[in-house]
Amino acid sequence: MKKRATTAFAATCLGAVLVTGMMAPASAVEVELTSIEDIQGTEDATGMAGQQVNIRGVVTGAYSEGGIRGFYVQTAGSGSEISSAGSSAIFVYSPDGVGKVAVGDHVQVSGKVSEYYGMTQISASDQSIEVLVEPAEAVKPLAIDIPATDAERERFEAMLIDPQGQWTVADNYRLNQYGEITLAEGTSSIIDGERTLRQATDVFAPGSDEAKALEAENQARELVLDDGATLNFLGAKANKLVELPYISADQHVAVGKQASFTAPVIMDYRYDLWRLQPQGQVVGAQDLDIPVSFEQVTEDAPEAVGGNVSVGSFNVLNFFTTTGDQLDGCSYYTDREGNPISVRSGCDARGAANAESLERQQSKIVTALNKFDADVVVLEEIENSARFDQDRDAALKILVDALNEAAGQKRWSFAPSPEELPADEDVIRTAMIYQRDAVKLIDESVVLDDAAFDNARDPLAQAFQRVGGNSKTRFLVVANHFKSKGSDPKDGSANADQGDGAGAWNAARVEQAHAVVRFAEELKESRNTDKVLLAGDFNSYSAEDPIKVMTEAGYVDLGAEASTQSYLFGGRTGSLDHVLGSAEIAQKVTGETIWNINATESVAYEYSRYNNNVAQLFSPDQFRSSDHDPVLVGLQLNKN
Repeated sequence: MKKRATTAFAATCLGAVLVTGMMAPASAVEVELTSIEDIQGTEDATGMAGQQVNIRGVVTGAYSEGGIRGFYVQTAGSGSEISSAGSSAIFVYSPDGVGKVAVGDHVQVSGKVSEYYGMTQISASDQSIEVLVEPAEAVKPLAIDIPATDAERERFEAMLIDPQGQWTVADNYRLNQYGEITLAEGTSSIIDGERTLRQATDVFAPGSDEAKALEAENQARELVLDDGATLNFLGAKANKLVELPYISADQHVAVGKQASFTAPVIMDYRYDLWRLQPQGQVVGAQDLDIPVSFEQVTEDAPEAVGGNVSVGSFNVLNFFTTTGDQLDGCSYYTDREGNPISVRSGCDARGAANAESLERQQSKIVTALNKFDADVVVLEEIENSARFDQDRDAALKILVDALNEAAGQKRWSFAPSPEELPADEDVIRTAMIYQRDAVKLIDESVVLDDAAFDNARDPLAQAFQRVGGNSKTRFLVVANHFKSKGSDPKDGSANADQGDGAGAWNAARVEQAHAVVRFAEELKESRNTDKVLLAGDFNSYSAEDPIKVMTEAGYVDLGAEASTQSYLFGGRTGSLDHVLGSAEIAQKVTGETIWNINATESVAYEYSRYNNNVAQLFSPDQFRSSDHDPVLVGLQLNKN
């Protein structure tokens, strides 16, 4: 068992430090001591690298397991004020000796000073570490507003601190792999009230000075909360036997939620990032070493948007009813016992590996869609069953049947595919489902066959009319899934990543935006309505060129005023998912919202991560049913 720190640090800090564990001499051998402050100095690196030193201090963090293999020592009595000589604490690397110390011990350490990838440390053997019996004045956690720059943070390296100010969860993607959570300090000075780290091109034009300034501010505001370990939970099998830190099936760490420090942490620098380390390794969601409490998710449904008709967009994360085990050549992502969970490559299937995994995926999507409760839902990333010698709508029908079974009534239907289809379609497609008692279909659907979509999913259009309404309650929905930002061609073309924040294939998405606008204009007359919604995953943030093409054509980004965003990438929040309306329908909007159930949640909850860790996190709920958050718009459509 590892020696554990206690979150009640006052138990060791408010009184004299006493011996814990092993016996030690009544007093250490008399040696010349060097102050920790002199070793740390005031520069970004120590001036004593390579020298043998002797230090005394109080252990503030100890990690006998989890890979850190050392402990932190801080000058006794320090912390109430900032020393002008340098940091008052230092890391002692001692794989063999860390097991003999615990938080609160008064120790003497002899070892060699070095810089380890930017962090000053002392390397010490087991024999060169002594736990002293004489008491030492308590270390006091230093209450500070953590500064933004490396130079300012350096003077607190390895010290026990009590972070002040407001903190928000900004990223949890690496929680599933390395036990790391990115926190954002305070709010943005550029975007009023913004607590997360906003994708710059979701607000400002790519490459603009404003976008660069926002990203610079993001970098200054972010800081990593670590777990007191260096484990890769997706690596060695033994690591998967250690519970993921901070989260459980019912304890979430969601982006956008408040993080409140409940115990001191250690200012640490590892792997090129400033980090806040707990005083001991965190294992699971109930560990005594957890130094932070996280605001929990309470919303069980999207915010009300009003109106008498609602329209939404929902990405179903490669929902394939043709599972990998039905095809030849598939390779798989597996669980910790080697069982296939989801398709990795080698075949046209992109979803679940087998029927058991599909059931888990489907249960999340069904729960989410029934709680989403939109009258019309545009779907992205559903299987194009025609590619598997089935009816094109086969997977769509299975999903609708599952929705109705869960609802206990024939509540949902889908817009059937038209007879005329492009000759060559992707293995994933867009689709639409709707609630039968709310709206009805007008004419058949139409799939746009345009060269602009040779590298993307073909848009699908369908006209609807409110049940009990007339032609004035008619509206047209166009489902979209533009080319993604990945797979940079790196060929110097307009589609290569220009380094301005818009990613790769921006030129292709611009062409697709123009094509969709033309498509909608052609359908307005044949479907007898000028009320048009362009919805889906445009793979474009709100201030990027493809969205600009559509807004300049007269469409209004109806989610632009939403207080949250639909996607998280690289620790930045932004909206790739949009509902844009023609001027005629925009004036009918009663509300809009983004339901944060997916992008803001840890990927550990996805069906595809089932049994990845000894802590079983899967639940057939709405959380992480996809990697995109659904967008919802309310409309008031009257007969006159």
